[in-house]
Amino acid sequence: MRRLLPLLLPLLAALSACEDQSMRRQARYEVYGKAPLFPDQAEARRPPEGTVEVGALSREAALRDPPPLDAALLERGRQRYDAICTPCHGYTGHGDGMVVQRGFPAPPSYHEDRLRAAPAAYFVDVITRGYGVMYAYADRVEPRDRWAIAAYIRALQLSQGARVAEAPDLAEKLP
Repeated sequence: MRRLLPLLLPLLAALSACEDQSMRRQARYEVYGKAPLFPDQAEARRPPEGTVEVGALSREAALRDPPPLDAALLERGRQRYDAICTPCHGYTGHGDGMVVQRGFPAPPSYHEDRLRAAPAAYFVDVITRGYGVMYAYADRVEPRDRWAIAAYIRALQLSQGARVAEAPDLAEKLP
């Protein structure tokens, strides 16, 4: 131990003289500050021209090509609609969700003629980009789920506008 002491003392002295090397004290630019290193003096850098975000091409393809309509897609659409859309649009799509009942501006009813006539891609686009006071859900809802929600909106439109005469089997079962 006595032999190690003369070796450890200079090492300990050298370590105690070191500056704080943690990230708390490193040189950095302030957010949206000036950076003299770059010709445009902007600290926030734009991506290089022609770059594509990872996964962007597959997301675009999924938005372009709707999945086949089946019971599983409708069930997924119902689940996602209930979780994401009902606070504003309500369970039946009349625009009477809980936040609307608390004073938030009411969205249009899905049962308006304009929205009944709109293609399913319109609803996917609104979910993706937002519309009016509705913000974009592109980063919250996957493309396949957007199509599932659009399919479920169609089912809501059909269910709320159906007439007993259009469903003869149902008319026989009613009292």
